[in-house]
Amino acid sequence: MKIFQIFLALLIFVEVSGQNPTADREGKYYQIKNIAIPEGVVLEVGGLAFDDKNRLGVSTRRGEIWLIESPESATPKFTRFAHGLHEPLGLAFRDGVFYANQRGELTKISDGNGDGLADRYEQVCNWELAANYHEYSYGPKFLPDGDMIVTLNLAWTGKGTSLAKWSGWMLRVGTDGKVTPMATGMRSPAGFGLNEAGDIFYAENQGDWVGSGRMTHVETGDFVGHPDGLKWTGEPDSPLQLRMEDITDTLGYSLYEYAKIIPALKAPSVWFPHTLMGISTSDILLIPDNQFGPFQNQLLVGDQGHSKIMRVFQEKVNGIYQGACFPFREGFSSGVLRLIWGPDKSLYVGMTSRGWASTGKKPYALERLVWNGKTPFEIKSIRAKSYGFELEFTEPADPGAASDPAAYTASDFTYKYHHSYGSPVVDMEDRVIRKIILNKDNTRASLYLDKLRPGYIYAINAPGVKNKYGIKLLHDVGYYTLNSIPDGAIRANADPQNNSMDEAAGGEVAANVKRITQMPASWSNGPDREITIKTIPGLKFDQEEITVKAGAKIKWVFENPDDMLHNLLVVKPGTADEVADLAIKLGLKGQEKNYVPDSEQVLYHTNILQPHSSEVIYFVAPAPGEYTYVCTFPGHAVMMRGKLVVTE
Repeated sequence: MKIFQIFLALLIFVEVSGQNPTADREGKYYQIKNIAIPEGVVLEVGGLAFDDKNRLGVSTRRGEIWLIESPESATPKFTRFAHGLHEPLGLAFRDGVFYANQRGELTKISDGNGDGLADRYEQVCNWELAANYHEYSYGPKFLPDGDMIVTLNLAWTGKGTSLAKWSGWMLRVGTDGKVTPMATGMRSPAGFGLNEAGDIFYAENQGDWVGSGRMTHVETGDFVGHPDGLKWTGEPDSPLQLRMEDITDTLGYSLYEYAKIIPALKAPSVWFPHTLMGISTSDILLIPDNQFGPFQNQLLVGDQGHSKIMRVFQEKVNGIYQGACFPFREGFSSGVLRLIWGPDKSLYVGMTSRGWASTGKKPYALERLVWNGKTPFEIKSIRAKSYGFELEFTEPADPGAASDPAAYTASDFTYKYHHSYGSPVVDMEDRVIRKIILNKDNTRASLYLDKLRPGYIYAINAPGVKNKYGIKLLHDVGYYTLNSIPDGAIRANADPQNNSMDEAAGGEVAANVKRITQMPASWSNGPDREITIKTIPGLKFDQEEITVKAGAKIKWVFENPDDMLHNLLVVKPGTADEVADLAIKLGLKGQEKNYVPDSEQVLYHTNILQPHSSEVIYFVAPAPGEYTYVCTFPGHAVMMRGKLVVTE
């Protein structure tokens, strides 16, 4: 079977040259403009909100709120409005006052005497905390009726854990401060927002019970996947009766298939394939009419780890939300966390990376994204049809190229729904494109596929499509989450009892000389040297340099006490960047292959380790030289590496 070369859509960050060709191309249409931050101001952005004087309010992880006058100008004025807050990861403004979500409460902050500084801090409501570092609180966002919504992160104890009441939930806060639980199943709900219809969506990060980043339509009474929040469904005001013990991952189902037997479980409307679209989804923001090119009423979704913004088109099919995500703009200076439209119709992007490493190298930043009025040649939307999919372009395509089935590729795949951290791509198949039909003005291409499988993510690539001037698509890939087939014409429905989601898809690779996990029988006296190396926060190993003798028998213990996935590869001198790039290019097969490329540059390696796990490998130290040990999980290799010095 032909393997779909999905890696053409990847973010490829070249550390050595510092170049980012994709960002350069995107910059011809959407320009990133830096907002200068005064020396001494640590603007680790947690929230953004404009006040009634068009000043940009910025809450920070350091517990401050700054007001920025004329943020679009070359000389913006910064004033510290408030301080002493507990890591406010959200900000809103209404009726002359700011609202900030602290760790343990929603706070109303105002300037009573009019001197430009906050002097009143009023608690709107509060919730319990268990003093775990991972108990972040996000929001608020205002609803049309004046109520607010907030979300509470799960704690982390080696897995997502609800240690305090309502953690892992979305809560509705009334104008009177009354808290009403809405929905649960959330692991790390850092971003949420409303679409054009006023429906609520939240973005989730890969983790335990979360195979990849995803976006889900949230309604009262929904369970969106992570079972630990179900700990509180016995409370009298819970809108759910589902319990933790009702959820199991022993059936081998995808989340979509499991939702068929658990009515409260809501499948995502859009999946963001891990490392292909991003690694840590953040804010969700609706694109207004005629403000940012031809994408009005679509959604922008930030990604903290990849320092980028993605674009989402959604539609309702048989009453169910589903749709496609596309690359949009990368190259931001730090981890993208918050998005807001400014009065000048530009997009303000707030960033931070402390403790959450990102491809953008700055620890924090505030930037504007400005559309220059030029329309890029893009896949504007992908719509599901009974026969396959319809692609709409932002301008007419060249009919000769766009009508050729060879100009496109399509594959479908899904993820495991299980308690492990993340999931490899499973049950992947290449689809046959039987024919292409263009509409009269060559702006829409209908792709007729050999088969449709609801519950699968469709990677649709159009590398051969160009416009009438011979220009190729700025981004030639989209990922469509198919929850329902139009017209009820379900032509191929995967049987959850026979869907080939076997454990081998994400399990052990065959043992070989590069990964020996049992001490060789010939080592009758044991190893000559035992080395234990651990991960530490900030994408680092706890040892930057290790020295061994050539020919020594090495027992290498790799421990991962971090809350992220990591591997460890020992590679030949000077090849770490090459190997890391090859790992990224594994694309959809990456996690299945533990992000270990088939390369002679790789000498020894572990598999991907789940958080709070370890692995032991055995090898004989190579010839004298300076080798590199590196984590090749996408986005980690730039920082997470060390030196293995082999002496005579």
